[in-house]
Amino acid sequence: MNNLAEQARTLLDGVAVGEGPRRVGRLLSYDGLMLEATGLDKPVGSGARIVDADGHIARAEVIGFRGKRTLLMALGADAAHASGARVEPDASSTMVEVGPGLLGRVIDALGQPLDGLGPVAATDKWPLAGKPGNPLERARVTEAFDLGVRGVNAMLTAGVGQRIAIVAGSGVGKSVLMGQMLNGAEADVIVVGLIGERSREVSDFLATKLSGPVRQKSVVVAVPADHAPLLRLRAAMRATAIAEDFRARGLKVLLLLDSLTRVAHAQREIGLSLGEPPTVKGYPPSALGLIPRLCERAGADSRTGGSITALYTVLADGDDTDDPIVDAARAIVDGHIILSRGLAEQGVYPAIDVGKSLSRVMSDIACPEHAQAAAAFRRLWSAYEDNRDLILMGAYAVGSDALIDEAIARRQELLGFLRQAPAEQVPFEDSVLQLAGMMAS
Repeated sequence: MNNLAEQARTLLDGVAVGEGPRRVGRLLSYDGLMLEATGLDKPVGSGARIVDADGHIARAEVIGFRGKRTLLMALGADAAHASGARVEPDASSTMVEVGPGLLGRVIDALGQPLDGLGPVAATDKWPLAGKPGNPLERARVTEAFDLGVRGVNAMLTAGVGQRIAIVAGSGVGKSVLMGQMLNGAEADVIVVGLIGERSREVSDFLATKLSGPVRQKSVVVAVPADHAPLLRLRAAMRATAIAEDFRARGLKVLLLLDSLTRVAHAQREIGLSLGEPPTVKGYPPSALGLIPRLCERAGADSRTGGSITALYTVLADGDDTDDPIVDAARAIVDGHIILSRGLAEQGVYPAIDVGKSLSRVMSDIACPEHAQAAAAFRRLWSAYEDNRDLILMGAYAVGSDALIDEAIARRQELLGFLRQAPAEQVPFEDSVLQLAGMMAS
């Protein structure tokens, strides 16, 4: 009897004071997307494991409450849940494995390897939702970031720590432009989030856009379109968390998220399933509110000297640049690149619409000569675009306006400046010199 008492005392001594019992809930309902459990009082964002009678484990995340019932979203769409299944808390789901061991690897939304190269050797942890930051610790964007694309370097100069939205409809050349930027970027680490893409496009992206030496300094988080919405959302957050860790190590990071629209679509599915009212074009408030929360995590850190220069692709449904997601993204980023279907149909790649595109930090980066040359290019571009219908109909009389006459005469020269072969890389200095030389002539 004394031995039993001593064993019990030893076990109690090993339990932390205030830890309390571990609460385990029971599954009450499941409708294919949403789960309801009782007895699990965990905050929103907490992870959970659902264990059936056969010991099969499925993962879920707490997304809300309804009375005393906890609402969860399944991370897998095909789990064989049963009424009364055991629901256990899973604290590990709020943290992300980060570190140099991720370089050269391809992982999914849960951090599991997809490349067949064995376990991921990343032991450090970072919060999935990021760490709260002080806005005064964000460094100003004053240094040029070379993306290897002449039209972007010269006309839409990017800066270290800038957030850029690449806006285009389907089939206009976003993927080709991203590939050029990835191969031409001067970055220590590249983090790519492929969210909601077709499975074929994921393998194609790795084979054509991240081949060779650039693959060894890259981390890819891939979740195809057929996965659960919560996994697509977590993949975007995981990619951003990985980039934040490398920034905290003082490194120069390029973050590419393709696409921000599909992340918003995932949040829309979650919000509507929770009963949120659809507002603009069917998007609930949480879907539009997600974009600034995600984009604001990028930027330069004045404490560590590290930076995250972020590229977010935004799919303009039906080439509508007034789409709510396009508007929300354009309002929060530091610049946007609009790709034109009309230019793509003329064989101009990358099909950058210079008049509608903008870099909000270019004035802090470009020298006076560069700024003057870019402004002259824009004047000619806008003069032609504003009078395009008149010119094509033959209604414009040559000699009526000297600026329009010059714009017509030099139109092909301007388009030729924007054209760049997919495998061609043009450094920042060469881009500026070519622009200045062309506009001086």
